[in-house]
Amino acid sequence: MRARPGPIVRAAAVVLFASAVATTARVAKAQCVDDELKEELVGGRHYRGVEERLFTKAYRHELSVMGGLYAADLYSASWLAGGAYTFHFSEDLGLEASVQFTRFRSAVTEAYERRYPTIMVLDRVDAPGSLYFGHLIWTFAYGKLRWMGGGISRFDFNMALGAGVTDDATSRGVTGSAGIGTKFFFGRWFALRFDARDHVSREVLVGDEHLVNDILVTLGASAFIPFGG
Repeated sequence: MRARPGPIVRAAAVVLFASAVATTARVAKAQCVDDELKEELVGGRHYRGVEERLFTKAYRHELSVMGGLYAADLYSASWLAGGAYTFHFSEDLGLEASVQFTRFRSAVTEAYERRYPTIMVLDRVDAPGSLYFGHLIWTFAYGKLRWMGGGISRFDFNMALGAGVTDDATSRGVTGSAGIGTKFFFGRWFALRFDARDHVSREVLVGDEHLVNDILVTLGASAFIPFGG
């Protein structure tokens, strides 16, 4: 005769079985939570650092119109207007060619000539002038901006370094240029830009040669071609 297991043995078996089932369920739940956390962390990291820019500049042409203020060392402050063409051969680097127009006017020399009418300090003290420049543009930072809880626009900060010609009666030689700027991008082809640049050159006024720093501050708009980005 084979002995049947007693009540204690059967109860122990039930307890062991229930414990095994509970342990398996906890392991499965923990693994599920780990997978969800991993996906969330990977997704967050992708959003912060790997997400593609919605506005791309690489291999696109930028046409800009600009206007602003020209504050010269030897002249009175005057208006400034012009345009620029930039080819972006990467997201970070571009080459810009610009032409801008202003008037070179000196209140000091005007007062001097009124006091001494027989002496001409300059041929003309209120003469038009032109600025022809080329710059290397380096974009060193970019980000996103939410407008008062509404839509999100992209922006970047850039540095410009270049040289050119200041076409006026007193300028001598090549003019060096350096500055900083920012662009705000809307849609896939339009941007607003703000630039501040310092022009360093030699100028001759009243027989003396001066090393001058002229400050240009401009606000403009840009269109990127092709328009589809």
